[in-house]
Amino acid sequence: MGKNEFDLIVIGAGSGGLGAALGMLTLGFKVLLVDKKAANFGGECVNTGCVPSKALLYAAGQIHEGRSAGRFGPQLQGEVDFKKVKHYIHEKQKSILAHENPDYLREQGMHIALGTASFISKNEIKVQDNTYKARNIVIATGSSPRSMKIEGAQDFPVFTNETVFDVEYIPRNFVFIGAGPVGIELGQAFSRLGSKVSFVVRGNCILEKEDPEISGVLLEKLKEEGIAFYFDAEVKEIKNADTAVMMQKNGDEKAIPADAIFLGLGRELNFEALHLDKAGIKTKNGKIILNEKLQTSNKNVFVAGDAADNLKFSHAAGMHNALIIKNFISPKKDKLSVAHFPWVTFTDPEVATFGLNEAKLKEKKKNYEKLEISLGEADKAVTNDFEYGRLILFVEKKRFFAGSAKILGGSMVAPHAGEITQELVLANVAGLTLSDLMEKIYAYPTAGNINKIIARKRIVKEIKPWMKKILVQWYRFKE
Repeated sequence: MGKNEFDLIVIGAGSGGLGAALGMLTLGFKVLLVDKKAANFGGECVNTGCVPSKALLYAAGQIHEGRSAGRFGPQLQGEVDFKKVKHYIHEKQKSILAHENPDYLREQGMHIALGTASFISKNEIKVQDNTYKARNIVIATGSSPRSMKIEGAQDFPVFTNETVFDVEYIPRNFVFIGAGPVGIELGQAFSRLGSKVSFVVRGNCILEKEDPEISGVLLEKLKEEGIAFYFDAEVKEIKNADTAVMMQKNGDEKAIPADAIFLGLGRELNFEALHLDKAGIKTKNGKIILNEKLQTSNKNVFVAGDAADNLKFSHAAGMHNALIIKNFISPKKDKLSVAHFPWVTFTDPEVATFGLNEAKLKEKKKNYEKLEISLGEADKAVTNDFEYGRLILFVEKKRFFAGSAKILGGSMVAPHAGEITQELVLANVAGLTLSDLMEKIYAYPTAGNINKIIARKRIVKEIKPWMKKILVQWYRFKE
């Protein structure tokens, strides 16, 4: 194999690219990893997404907990030192980037090329003045935040997740446009740090992909913290550098204070620099056409991470990579399945969802049953003050013996819901039943016991009055 020939070339050093490149390198293959510049390594997740946002949420949560302790006597004094908050965020990023940078990866045996990659043939790319060739190529170029033009905002502070972590101050009146997971998380964080946060939402709910019964609980908790929501509305313009003017669905205008705006309008793709046509890679409406194996119209080129445009989560990139690598080395080729996929919105309380939701179950014509329970039925939720939490579970509908029903999907809103639901995710993946949950012994009191309680309530519901009579008679008259 020549100097510039590889088993695999990966374009993009974010979650999608790093996973594919490191996975193949670990198996002994010669791999080239390409990105525009060293600062991009780690991708959106480490640099401008998951890691800094969760560190910000943690810092804001500490401050909120300190203030909340006032009901027991102690009073939190002083203003938030935002420089210290930013220092904390950057320290956590540096810790993770210690293993996600060009120098470290070269030490592990990875070949690195810095510069803009573009295809010159079906299995060749050019980076600066160098040409590289590989048996297979993975495109993992990620996505970028969608923007919008707002009249009067030319010199106004407008942030996305790519720029908000560079802010040097806490905006006094922070307006968030859009109410998806990123915006909701950051909105709550800045509210707890001291901003007066307002959400302007084109639709009529937050977290539109979640069950309204679940997202509705979170909405009420956010309102209790003083966050304002304006639904069926759009920001029309900025006036006097301190006011946002909204246009509401009914045509009325409303002015609200605004010192900064955050755009949480989703993500968009851009493959222009890659010259996909030179590799025979077909696109439609700006998206790469993929089969169920994440393979492009060029059979040797695959796509992972956000660039695949199906699930824009860091752990989705991991799922993509596992599939691609398995198909590289195994004679049996698998297809992408999202039937068990979980995700978490890391607000307080968290919203955790996994498996198939009700819309998908209906689409697939599954025979299912919807179970619902308040977290208040778990004593840990009572002692720790989150009785308001809720769990929704979708299980197979059984004519006889509900205990044999498998778990198809579900959602929970509660503090640490992402952790509490992990065993439900495992049950969903492994095909476990309600009876399997019943057989588990939960330490008391734990919030996870709610999973057993909801299973027990469904199984007990199956016991009819005539069955109870027979049981009582057998018990009393047996030898």
